[in-house]
Amino acid sequence: MSATTLSPPRPLAWIGAQPLAVLLAFAVLALVVSWSAAPSLFSSHDPFLGLTAQKLLPPSATNWFGTDHLGRDLYARVVQGTWSSVTSALIATLIGLAIGGLLGLASGFLGGWVDTVIGRLIDMLLAIPNFLLAVVIVSAFGFQTINVAVATGVASVAVFARLMRSEVMKTSTAVFVEASVLVGGRAAHVLLRHVLPNAYRSVVALAVLQFGTSILTIAGLAFLGYGDPPPAADWGLLVANGKDYPSSPWLVFAPATVIVVTVLAINRISRWIRHAA
Repeated sequence: MSATTLSPPRPLAWIGAQPLAVLLAFAVLALVVSWSAAPSLFSSHDPFLGLTAQKLLPPSATNWFGTDHLGRDLYARVVQGTWSSVTSALIATLIGLAIGGLLGLASGFLGGWVDTVIGRLIDMLLAIPNFLLAVVIVSAFGFQTINVAVATGVASVAVFARLMRSEVMKTSTAVFVEASVLVGGRAAHVLLRHVLPNAYRSVVALAVLQFGTSILTIAGLAFLGYGDPPPAADWGLLVANGKDYPSSPWLVFAPATVIVVTVLAINRISRWIRHAA
């Protein structure tokens, strides 16, 4: 057998390809966060006022993403809608992380009847599609972006709880955790000092990944009309408005491309965190 066949896989293939993709992903995320924090710095056009004489103009040097049916600059509206889309996704992720993390932590660490009760609750939530559960919650509490964020967060609780429970149970069987218990360590000390610091890494990677998923879910709900009504500039609402004008495809392609690129960048960062941990 040749030496080439016996040579191990080269780690440089992963190491050499990763930095550029990760840096590009962070650059995209930094741009999106900047849009969200200071939209007026990135566009001189008013996102809510337009000239009907300039309606449905294609992309140009003046209007990067073209104009919509009311003559409003689409790029300015995409930038303006970043705050709502990103903030809602962040709120949803924090809700899922906080509630799901606590449930998974209690289930995996305490065990017994607590694990049984929480386990059945998680199974029940997992049996319902996340998007459908979000639609039900939004329909019950009203069509507003904040309700969409809460609904998306509640729908993601089961995912965080299941992963946290798995990580806690795996960490709890480690030798150093058992040794800490044998020498008389209190439950709170063992949990905070040993179990939680070694169980959170995978959950953090999931939180970043869920942030991207929440952006898609919230955009989907806005597309269906479950978010703030016009003249709001949520990304999903922009796609929904653009679909009514098939002769002007940039009305759909521009916001949809921003959504896809943002989610892909977040997914890449999540992969980097998982491998780095």
